[in-house]
Amino acid sequence: MPPSARTLVLITAAGRGSRAGEGLPKQWRMLAGKPVLAHSVAAFAGLPLVVTIHPEDRARAEACLPGVTLIEGGGTRAESVRNALEAMQDQGYDRVLIHDGARPLVSPALIARLIEALDHGPAAAPGLAVTDALWRGEADQVAGLAPREGLYRAQTPQAFLFDAILAAHRADPSGEAADDVALARAAGLAVTITEGEEDNLKLTWPGDFARAEAILARRKGAEAMDIRMGNGYDVHAFTEGNQLWLCGISVPHDKGLLGHSDADVGMHALTDAIYGALAEGDIGRHFPPSDPQWKGAASDIFLDHAVKLAASRGYTIGNCDVTLVCERPKIGPHAAAMQARLAEIIGCEPGRVSVKATTSERLGFTGREEGIASIATVVLVQK
Repeated sequence: MPPSARTLVLITAAGRGSRAGEGLPKQWRMLAGKPVLAHSVAAFAGLPLVVTIHPEDRARAEACLPGVTLIEGGGTRAESVRNALEAMQDQGYDRVLIHDGARPLVSPALIARLIEALDHGPAAAPGLAVTDALWRGEADQVAGLAPREGLYRAQTPQAFLFDAILAAHRADPSGEAADDVALARAAGLAVTITEGEEDNLKLTWPGDFARAEAILARRKGAEAMDIRMGNGYDVHAFTEGNQLWLCGISVPHDKGLLGHSDADVGMHALTDAIYGALAEGDIGRHFPPSDPQWKGAASDIFLDHAVKLAASRGYTIGNCDVTLVCERPKIGPHAAAMQARLAEIIGCEPGRVSVKATTSERLGFTGREEGIASIATVVLVQK
């Protein structure tokens, strides 16, 4: 199918849905603050769309679905689909996705899989392989077992080449087909099974609405959560001295570290990681080395500023990991104290802070003991 092929979405919503319990037909009941059908329509945003409706629902549909083409359905689902296909046959559509209005949770990924499948065949439909044992029942008693091998739970949308499925409907005037796949197969069309989704449930029973509410709440929570990750890298050369600052701890050594501030290479890398996660540059942007007030400054000033900047944007530290690269001094004896000090500055429990060290196997400037390098990674989580 060429990229210019036009795809129509046809949503069936003319049924009465009696199994869903008393009240409005299920496609018009409220789900997370709006009608079920409104969720189903919104899932296909950007695609041309037609909805089949019951004549009694026209005023409700016009108010709920402005700008959507509405076509009165028939006495069965198959009749409703054929009515819509006949009405749209001269509009230049090459493909059609036929969807149940009572499936409000279809995902963009599933829709994309179906459209892609039509590049390779005349029809496709989503299905989920049956994994549970199957029983035959009589009078609430198990009357026998049924094999589950090769069985799938059918879902919608079901996708077809427009002219092919219209011809299939015209070839079966009974209007009694369970779904469009049944008609397609009766017309000799090969139907590709694409991967379905558990969330793509059809609202059939009263309890299904609670399940759908829970799925929507989960999706909303996932969309609302903003997680960011940043990396930092810093290097400082050794200079004369008898101690150096690493991750907020004064470590005895026969050399110091050269820098405009206290040259705490570990804290600098971690601070830059936080700035990076916020897309706020590095320490030099916020504390320019050309400014004399920061000469010899304690690096916890920088880290504290980065943490507070993250908090002002609604983020907290999920976890952070600092690696010091050097031959000497040995970091192991001081790692716990470094972890505790960084956690104190950040304002989190020590279990969210990792401090570790490695050597460069005597290679490079760290291997020659000319300086220390540090790499840090941080995850920011929206509060």
